[in-house]
Amino acid sequence: MFSQFHALWNLMRGHRLRYGLALSCLVAATLLNYFVPLIGSVTIDHAVAGRAVTADTPALAARVLHWLGGADHLRAHLWLAPLAMVLLSAASGLFSYLKGWQASLASDGIARQLKDQLYDHLNHLPARYHDRADTGDLVQRCTSDVETTRQFLAAQVMEIGNALVLGGTALPLLLSLNAPMTLVSFALIIPVIVYSYVYFRQVKHYFKEVDEAEGALTAVIQENLTGIRVVRAFARQDHERAKFAVPNARYRDRSLHLLRLMSWYWSVSDFVAVSQIGLTLVVGAHWIVTGKFTVGLLFAFLAYLSIMLWPLRQMGRILTDLGKTSVALGRIHEILGVAREPEPAAVPAPVRPEALAPITGRLVVRDLHFHHAAGATPSTDGRGALNGVSFEVRPGETLAILGPSGAGKSTLMHLLLRLYDYTDGSIQFDGRELSTLPRKWLRGQVGVVMQEPFLFSKTLRDNVRLGRGDAPDHEIEAAARTASIHETILSFEEGYNTLIGERGITLSGGQRQRVAIARALLKHPPLLILDDAMSAIDAETESLILDALRARRGRATTLVIAHRLSTLAQADRVIVLDHGRIIQTGTHAELAVQDGLYRRLWQIQTSVESQFQAELAVPPAP
Repeated sequence: MFSQFHALWNLMRGHRLRYGLALSCLVAATLLNYFVPLIGSVTIDHAVAGRAVTADTPALAARVLHWLGGADHLRAHLWLAPLAMVLLSAASGLFSYLKGWQASLASDGIARQLKDQLYDHLNHLPARYHDRADTGDLVQRCTSDVETTRQFLAAQVMEIGNALVLGGTALPLLLSLNAPMTLVSFALIIPVIVYSYVYFRQVKHYFKEVDEAEGALTAVIQENLTGIRVVRAFARQDHERAKFAVPNARYRDRSLHLLRLMSWYWSVSDFVAVSQIGLTLVVGAHWIVTGKFTVGLLFAFLAYLSIMLWPLRQMGRILTDLGKTSVALGRIHEILGVAREPEPAAVPAPVRPEALAPITGRLVVRDLHFHHAAGATPSTDGRGALNGVSFEVRPGETLAILGPSGAGKSTLMHLLLRLYDYTDGSIQFDGRELSTLPRKWLRGQVGVVMQEPFLFSKTLRDNVRLGRGDAPDHEIEAAARTASIHETILSFEEGYNTLIGERGITLSGGQRQRVAIARALLKHPPLLILDDAMSAIDAETESLILDALRARRGRATTLVIAHRLSTLAQADRVIVLDHGRIIQTGTHAELAVQDGLYRRLWQIQTSVESQFQAELAVPPAP
């Protein structure tokens, strides 16, 4: 349990002053609250019952009676007692409000920092982590788990302070009033505390099960909503509903089991609390009859018990929420504990990105091997994603890369962007080893269009400007013209201010690809990578884009990955990959007449296109 408190203490760094102010307000509220029963007690015993102040009268009670002007003055002005009680209660309420306000400000600040930290950390984690991570579970950790922590820091931390203040001040106060009755009043409180701790140890692991079940449930919902069009297109609603029912039932069963345990706790603690009040009342009444006790003191003890029992009963909820929070913090720290993408280690001294000269686009790849399995040793037996790839690209040259699915084309692009790190072989930009270049700086030098372009739920202008945040409108439009999307954008009612849906869902596949191409071109990068960037674009539009790119030839080194050979025909050179190896290299004209994979693909595609054109030319039957 102490480890949980230590983790919370570290989490409060930067906000401890606010928590200190909240604790001071809590102490003030508690002390003021304690005087209310005392005023009632001395009023009953000395102003109403007429008991004289003797040596047996508790010193604190005698002092409070003196502050109220003495027994005779209080008897003549009985309105003073309720007025003092109301004023003290109001002052206590004010301090309670200040306590809650300071604690809320601190907890909200911590929650904001946690979310910012998680969001930033996730954006800097290696690609391998995101390859195997569950998006729904990550969302759960960044939202629900942070909110669980915030609620504990806002409410239960102060409840812990309240219990400690009550325990530290109530016991000496009650002992000063009457030691035997204090022992009676605390007779059943210790068992409640012990039971609360045992209960905490029992239910802690159930919170982890409930949290994980909720994360799995969120993952199913997120996946379904992301692919809702596919679900409807294949009429899989019933299947998806059945699939959702399994994690939903698991979450329900674990939640019900946890609620059942909590119900048992509250039932037992309620019974013990009522029994404690009953025991105090019975013993106090008996002592009043025998003359060992007074009605005023019994009123004070019952009032103090009412003040103390609720926070002590809350210990179960505090421990329950502590268990839930410790699970949430553990899941949060699992993310924060993952190492970020490492910065270059091969550079003798830290390199400032602004001190690096922009790359010219000269790229040299030598004997490059790569395996997707994390921690795998460099593969030289031909079973890796890349197996000894070597090639060179001159500045301003256009290199086309062709190969069947799984040949290693996209893997090569990911290595060039340092989404993954190679361990065997060499990649050099302008003679500088890729592994020595800062990732952020390198990616700022590269314009890339991924196989599946991702657009944000923003305006078209904002999506294109993602390539360069300070780009003026005329440059945005110029990039859009090159990508053959400018006229299409103007046809929309809002033009460049058109808000597209999540992941660009309101655009067609070809429109999304063209917006992504404009986004990459807007950077004016020294190296442009088109990873099957025109697969969803019609042949006519593709021709317009290729013509525009040819007009820019020489401005940037361009790597083009495509399965449509017409896209590759205008490249300066073509390399053909198969099973992670380069099996052919040359110009389109050379490879089209050379025996090999390229020629076979060229013949197949030209044959299909010729047959299609011939069928279109045949007049319809009468």
